[in-house]
Amino acid sequence: MRVRHVDVDTEDSLDPAAMRAHYRAAGLPEDSLAADPFEQFGRWFRQAAESGLHEPNAMVVSTADAEGRPSSRTVLLKHVDERGFVFYTNYGSRKGRELAANPHVSLLFPWHPVARQVIVAGTAERTGRDETVAYFRTRPHGSQLGAWASEQSSAVASRAELDRMYAELADRYPEGEQVPVPPEWGGFRVRPRTVEFWQGRENRLHDRLRYVRTEGAAGGGWTVERLCP
Repeated sequence: MRVRHVDVDTEDSLDPAAMRAHYRAAGLPEDSLAADPFEQFGRWFRQAAESGLHEPNAMVVSTADAEGRPSSRTVLLKHVDERGFVFYTNYGSRKGRELAANPHVSLLFPWHPVARQVIVAGTAERTGRDETVAYFRTRPHGSQLGAWASEQSSAVASRAELDRMYAELADRYPEGEQVPVPPEWGGFRVRPRTVEFWQGRENRLHDRLRYVRTEGAAGGGWTVERLCP
């Protein structure tokens, strides 16, 4: 069998190697950091939102199965406090199944327009049912129905079949009627082990400051280390 090689570097194609962004000169000195990563995240999150960045709560969630095979997808952050970062999903989804087998997870906030990233590494655990129900009640009616209609990550015969399931649910639970929380739908809280704040700098000499959890009395604390770019 002969293999046909295709040259994609044509006049009409874009060359990724030639794409270069010039990052800001303002840096991230250690003495400007908050005492813990949650306060620092709050500062950057607020600045990202005020800059007009679309969906600053969008994050790439990376998981791995029991054999270490990774997968990634974009999910929306719904809450953060000193306990960790919270998102919601179908527990039967690929990420839900992988986190059940391997709770280690990475979160990436890719705030490219402001030349910043936040990278969280830690472990995930399910939120309490009361917390899940309280959040579910804040979702728009259509999103509540969607959580029932979609068996997330499973194969579906067609778009028409998905729309049919949604229409049946809309008839069963019309606007204004309370939708029960699906039993296999809920939250994950990611308890961070490290939180890295990445600031783009000139000449690719980026600032990378990483909080590392130190276990000990009173729940432990944080140390900060600078990483080479």
